[in-house]
Amino acid sequence: MARCLLLISAFLGLSVSTTFGQSQTWEYRHGQWIQTQTRQPTLRPSTQPVANPILDRAQQLLDARNGEKVHDLVLDWLKSHPNAPDRDRGLLMLAQCYFLNGDRIWSFYQCDELLDKYPDSRLFFPALELQYRVADDFLNGYKKKFLGLPIMSMEDEAIEMLFRIQERSPGSPIAEQALLRTADYYYHTSQFDLAADAYGAFARSYARSPQVPRVLLQQAFATLAQFRGARYDATPLIDSRAMFRDIIERYPRMAQDEALPAFIDRIDNTLAAKMYIDADFYRRTNQPRAAVFMYRTLIKTYPNSRDAAVAQRDLQKFPAWALAEPPPPAATLPPPTTQPDLPTGPSLPPTVAPLRRPQ
Repeated sequence: MARCLLLISAFLGLSVSTTFGQSQTWEYRHGQWIQTQTRQPTLRPSTQPVANPILDRAQQLLDARNGEKVHDLVLDWLKSHPNAPDRDRGLLMLAQCYFLNGDRIWSFYQCDELLDKYPDSRLFFPALELQYRVADDFLNGYKKKFLGLPIMSMEDEAIEMLFRIQERSPGSPIAEQALLRTADYYYHTSQFDLAADAYGAFARSYARSPQVPRVLLQQAFATLAQFRGARYDATPLIDSRAMFRDIIERYPRMAQDEALPAFIDRIDNTLAAKMYIDADFYRRTNQPRAAVFMYRTLIKTYPNSRDAAVAQRDLQKFPAWALAEPPPPAATLPPPTTQPDLPTGPSLPPTVAPLRRPQ
């Protein structure tokens, strides 16, 4: 029976332990089973602490912020021990040394070597966190030195660093933090289209994160900030309005604190002003039927707006045959339209400035 189990296990490619704890492997060759020797697996780097007086001494110097001595000591050890089981520890210490000495780029590259060669290291995530600190410093204004002077801005490179962190560890807390930092950078540098996309990607990828309410709010403001004026495409207004309504329903307390109903009112007033400008464009280009349709749509959609009262007054100036057209269907929001930038006449309302939350 034991022999039968042994053969079945060998056929399935399994290792069988004998009573002496040795691993045996059997292979079927030339019509018979042959026992082969199995190489015992070796420990991967840093799966457990390794005694190393040199690196221990370097750690003491690093804690004392003596970067020059750490650099020489660790670099010599790395060159003389290319296959050491704790080489990943030396790489991380060298990266920390470069960071301490102000060389953020070399610090990032040393972490890259650790992450590429030792993906199973227990120091994998500490290296990612150090890379995040490098990218965050660059986004906060840290300059790369050129000819000994810190004059080179590295914001674009920092964004690429954050994306590499996300690619190395998708779904992890450090990847979540990197994506949120990217979105916040785009927002605070007025790159609102990229910010809205990044916030949307965060909300989809990390739907259970406690940061989601703030992310959705920032996405709505970033979308709203893309509106260029009443003479341009109203799609950002319509999209941001829908986002604000969704936030009000899902997070009423936050909506009250941020006064989001007031933002919706301002958006509605801006959409009403845009509809009035579109209607006046049709009037000035001798398209009375289209103008009457737009005026009536404005009155029906935004009856309490200032532009609705002005549109009601202007309707009285049209001929009877234009007013005989059937009324427009009920609508809640107008479709996004874009009209040419024509000179503003004396009867047109002032252009509404883009709505942005003060920072």
